[in-house]
Amino acid sequence: MKLPPTVKIPYWLLYYQLKNNPIGLMDALYKRYGDIFTVMFGSTPTVYVSNPSGIKQILSNTKEIIAPSLYGEDSNITVGKIGKQGILHIGGLVHKHRRSILMKSYHGERMLACGRRICEITEKIISQQAIGKTFIASEIISKITLQVAVEVVIGLQEGERYEKIKSLYTSCNKYEKSPLFQLIVNLPFTQLDLGKLSPWGYHKYLLKEIFQFLYNEIQERRKQADSSRTDMLCDLISACDETGKPLSDEEVRDLLFFPILASRDAAVHSLTWCLYWIHRCTDVRDQLLEELDRLGETSDPMSIVALPYLSAVCNESLRISPSPIFTLPRVVDSPIEIMGYELDSGTVLIGNIYLTHQREDLYPNPKQFKPERFLEQKFSPYEFMPFGGGTRGCIAGSFALFQMKLVLATILSNYKLALANKRPEKQKHYEDQCYAKSGVKMVMHGRRKQQEYTQPLVSSLF
Repeated sequence: MKLPPTVKIPYWLLYYQLKNNPIGLMDALYKRYGDIFTVMFGSTPTVYVSNPSGIKQILSNTKEIIAPSLYGEDSNITVGKIGKQGILHIGGLVHKHRRSILMKSYHGERMLACGRRICEITEKIISQQAIGKTFIASEIISKITLQVAVEVVIGLQEGERYEKIKSLYTSCNKYEKSPLFQLIVNLPFTQLDLGKLSPWGYHKYLLKEIFQFLYNEIQERRKQADSSRTDMLCDLISACDETGKPLSDEEVRDLLFFPILASRDAAVHSLTWCLYWIHRCTDVRDQLLEELDRLGETSDPMSIVALPYLSAVCNESLRISPSPIFTLPRVVDSPIEIMGYELDSGTVLIGNIYLTHQREDLYPNPKQFKPERFLEQKFSPYEFMPFGGGTRGCIAGSFALFQMKLVLATILSNYKLALANKRPEKQKHYEDQCYAKSGVKMVMHGRRKQQEYTQPLVSSLF
């Protein structure tokens, strides 16, 4: 086996940097080793690749390279004996089949139908911000994306159960971002379940409550079958597995967990970063507002998502502040050559999204926020991959971008916002997620004046 250059950093230091400053580490490793290098985790070589041709080999080869399930028996997300049949836990043909079922909820007429609702939810939540007072953008975005997810995934509207599941996911999200939880995740010997009053036990308690809620909702929905509903839960309840048998309640419950989870992480981080970049680069904001205002009477959701400069702004934000920063890992199943290196079975392969998005040959002056680069050139899915790629690419990627555009357009067209701080926003990291340290502090300056826009963003098309 001929491995790419091996990183010569003590394991403890490498582990610390990957946890606390992966972007800084990747910049340093690229400068020293180039676009393919090896990190040894114990006896297992892990090869990081940021060369588009190498990434194409990894993501498109399903013969010598496999995409295993992400979580094993000891995963922190697996709770007791539940949660093991989620989309990230399964592999092979079962994963392919379940993935196709889930993706139906994020495509076609359903996306068009929920466009107006995304705008309505955004307007309702952003209008509650007090004029002249500072607020945390990520908290507002989190409320919007979670509410959209609950309606699209579970199909719940206003009511007691609707508020309960939102509260459970919000509590779990806040706790997982807390310094205490970050500490116990990094110190396995502290992961003792002593009941919900203990740090680790409280996390398990929250997850069990979420899973139990989903399970109860599934059983209740089966009793009240309604063919007119169009949410993901109804799709899963009516779906059959690869043998033709209906999915069990446990399978449906586990599959529902992650689509909602995705809305609170990557979607929130991406939208928060986009608000930051738009308001930091005032020329970008002004050009975007001009494009939005030109919509006039045709300002329905589908016209909004087709706007070229809005699309370019979203793509540039996803490029410069990617979340996630790596693709999900692949494993070499039989010996293969990648970029001139012979890799043996068991070698782990990771596409380095962040470094790929920072390549000077693809994106000149990569640290600059320049949306026009996406108007001047079309990038391949191995050059621009904000949602990963291949069989483990994000299921909700297209919906995330759809939602991103509508949320931004609704806020920008109707309200005047500004960054509360002139200082550059610092990055923080949780696993492979890159998020804004402060959550992006902003100030609401009120509604835009009537003469500044010609028509409300949401029309009566639907």
